[in-house]
Amino acid sequence: MKLKDTLNLGKTDFAMRANLPTKEVALQEEWAEANIYEERLALNEDKPSFVLHDGPPYANGKVHMGHAMNKVTKDIINRYKSMNGFRVPYVPGWDTHGLPIESALIKQDGVDRKSMSVSEFRNLCEQYALEQVDSQRTDFMRLGVAGEWDNPYLTLKPEYEAQQIRIFGKMAERGYIYKGLKPIYWSPSSESSLAEAEVEYHDVTSPSIYVAFEVVAANEVIDPAAEFVIWTTTPWTLPANLGISVAKDAEYVQVAVADRKFIVANDLLEAVAEACGWTDVNVEQRFKGEILDRSKAKHPFYDREVLVMLGDHVTLETGTGLVHTAPGHGEDDYIIGQAYGLDVLSPVDNRGHFTDEAPGLEGMFYLKGQKQVLTWLEENGKLLAQDTIVHSYPHDWRTKKPVIYRATPQWFASIDKFRDQLLKAVEEDVVWYHPSGQRRMYNMIRDRGDWVISRQRVWGVPLPIFYAENGEAILDIDVINHVADIIEEHGSNAWFDWDAKDLLPEGFEHPGSPNGEFTKEMDIMDVWFDSGTSYAGVLQQRDYLTYPADMYLEGSDQYRGWFNSSFTTSIAACDMPPYKSVLSQGFVMDGNGQKMSKSLGNVITPEEITQELGADIIRLWVSSVDYENDVRISKDILKQISEAYRKIRNTIRFMLGNLNGFNPSEDMVAEEDLRKVDQYMLSTYRIFAHDVMQAYDNYEFSDIFKLVNNFVSNDLSAFYMDFAKDVVYIEAEDAYPRRAMQTVMYVILEGMLRLLTPILVHTMEEAWKELPGSDGFVQLKELPQITDISQDQARIAEWDIFFKVRHDVQKALEEAKNDEVRPIKKSFEAQVTVYAEAEVREALHNLSDDLAQLLIVSQFNLLDPAEKADHALDLDSVSVLVEPAEGHTCDRCRAVRPEVGKIEEAPELCERCYTIVKENYPAYLTEQEEA
Repeated sequence: MKLKDTLNLGKTDFAMRANLPTKEVALQEEWAEANIYEERLALNEDKPSFVLHDGPPYANGKVHMGHAMNKVTKDIINRYKSMNGFRVPYVPGWDTHGLPIESALIKQDGVDRKSMSVSEFRNLCEQYALEQVDSQRTDFMRLGVAGEWDNPYLTLKPEYEAQQIRIFGKMAERGYIYKGLKPIYWSPSSESSLAEAEVEYHDVTSPSIYVAFEVVAANEVIDPAAEFVIWTTTPWTLPANLGISVAKDAEYVQVAVADRKFIVANDLLEAVAEACGWTDVNVEQRFKGEILDRSKAKHPFYDREVLVMLGDHVTLETGTGLVHTAPGHGEDDYIIGQAYGLDVLSPVDNRGHFTDEAPGLEGMFYLKGQKQVLTWLEENGKLLAQDTIVHSYPHDWRTKKPVIYRATPQWFASIDKFRDQLLKAVEEDVVWYHPSGQRRMYNMIRDRGDWVISRQRVWGVPLPIFYAENGEAILDIDVINHVADIIEEHGSNAWFDWDAKDLLPEGFEHPGSPNGEFTKEMDIMDVWFDSGTSYAGVLQQRDYLTYPADMYLEGSDQYRGWFNSSFTTSIAACDMPPYKSVLSQGFVMDGNGQKMSKSLGNVITPEEITQELGADIIRLWVSSVDYENDVRISKDILKQISEAYRKIRNTIRFMLGNLNGFNPSEDMVAEEDLRKVDQYMLSTYRIFAHDVMQAYDNYEFSDIFKLVNNFVSNDLSAFYMDFAKDVVYIEAEDAYPRRAMQTVMYVILEGMLRLLTPILVHTMEEAWKELPGSDGFVQLKELPQITDISQDQARIAEWDIFFKVRHDVQKALEEAKNDEVRPIKKSFEAQVTVYAEAEVREALHNLSDDLAQLLIVSQFNLLDPAEKADHALDLDSVSVLVEPAEGHTCDRCRAVRPEVGKIEEAPELCERCYTIVKENYPAYLTEQEEA
């Protein structure tokens, strides 16, 4: 028998190298076969529900790290809730309509849209969307996200589309839907209107010009020979100019410059003079803006008079104080134009080309036409100055190309009619977990204009609107619900395939159609209306879900997107928000804080991480970041996360190894019978578990990451597990100290595996299989419930003095390693003497009768300060003397003892090891004697 056979060295099949990419797939297959998701729901069937409603990602393209962070965060929350007493159904979904899918078919697949019918093209769009859903679903499931993947919600499903139309009908019935001609965001590149949520801002360089408008109809104050000066950065809108707006209470001046007279705001005169190169400026008149009301000017290149108006939107921050006004190309322009009875002129078509309403520019793209406008102004002597300016300008978020403000007939949802109800609900009915969430949502709604809900595309849900022979729009709730029933049964292609009369209720009549003829609207709904009615298509339709949802969780851009559209339609149609709480996340950037892009070569995908490192590394990374703000990921960051994961895994591995042969039902030691250090460790664990549960409750996962790292690295590895080797390896299998430490390890490990399952689901499930006495799946267990930690906190406080002394001892040992005469390479080679006051000595003796073991030194003395040796170190709490231990090293426990070499039967052993071996492994001594 060899000496090592007398040691209880921990062994386990829980390998140090995780091989996660392979093991995770096998585990997921096992979970699917065992129907773990359904089993968890069944266990919690009679418990309170928690519904986190999934915001639908767009069904196009590969899953990126933003998707991964979002889905993993949701899964952590759902798993935590389901293991903490809630029934947690999770229905993932996808947004499947819209321009990007149309564009992908045309650009990537070369589909000739014009050669096929609307339905044929829509069928191709649906097929493409479903392929994208399948691809993304595989990636999300690979991350370990649990949910109803076999029955997700898709915005293209007939039952979903029907509910969307019914919500539209309720809004129409309440008078919130109308058709109007007003300026909206228009994307020439998409040939469609855009909502505010579909617009993003990028810097562009634009012309900055000052233009003179001749006065043609003035009052007694203004010189008929004077000229109004406007400033604009959009010269292409000048063909649509119908007016000039001024501030009623601002002071304006008429100035003489050479042989011309100009009118500008007094506060901006100096800046205008500098920009236009005026050197000799003589102020002739001063007057309030109200004097200019309803005076007229001549258009700078068309034979047209323009009206001067008083506008509240005019400011004196930049420009001239006189604002070029084109009601067809600006919201403020439109509003003041309506007040003064101006027409809405917008001489630009769907593709951004000028129409014949802009003579001389017909057929030109608006930016090309802009050059001609500048030429005309210069030729007419009306271009007073020209420069360039870099400013933020709206772009189509899909095509990334500039948009324009353009007046077109569109369908709108009137926000004004229920804005107060929306704002009240923001303040009173929703918990906003992000610190700025409520303010952002409130400001978005407060400042939001009416919602453009019509789109000039075909891949989407039709607007269920008919037109009578006289052009009157029919927004009848019974008609709309009838259309919804048809679409629920036949799909939305029916709207495009069937004649209007077949879509209307049988026998339907309308006074505007004496001949019984009707036409149908061919625009579709904004895709934000699609996703924004998911509460109706999902929560209100599936009886195992709840409306409103307990939580919506998406990226911070969704305050103007899905959070907003869902909130708006739900309040409008149902008088309540669709969610009780909102949690938002920042964006995922690279390691330098830059946006990921293929051109920069800084893209990291979930797929490559799961293939190389495993999904649990992504899940641990998600738990480590402060998701309320933008977060970073890089190879170096993943390396750090992998190191943290390795520490967690190896600590679990160590505890599992040392639980070999431990039977919880037979070998557990009652807590009151444990040594004080073991009781201390259990108290430390309970406080840790309590804090982790509290962090879960508050959705503060980065706090959990820190708590776990601190507990594993400091409390376990650097303390308890460090000296545990001198017990669990050395003591006899059934010895009390060993069973005591195994009891502590078991309690901590069993609790840790459950606590960390929501985050490291694969790793904890694998470890659970190795845990003595475990059964089933850890995902089907409950989380530890620790409410009162006051006694544990008191116990921890008792150990403060020990850890102060331990800190000083470790400092002294570190110094001893640098001793040039007799350096001590490791703590077991040392004899340590601590000189402390009686109160400290008594406290230490009360905590343990084997302080040498806890400090991992071979010999330990605790003396009065009066006996202090001259070369002892005076440290923070005590004085410490470190000397080489007396004796030789025991071959079994590796401690230095005076008796080693003096025991005749076993000269290689210390007295402690000799006693253990003699009582438990006598064969070893017999073999040694025979040898």
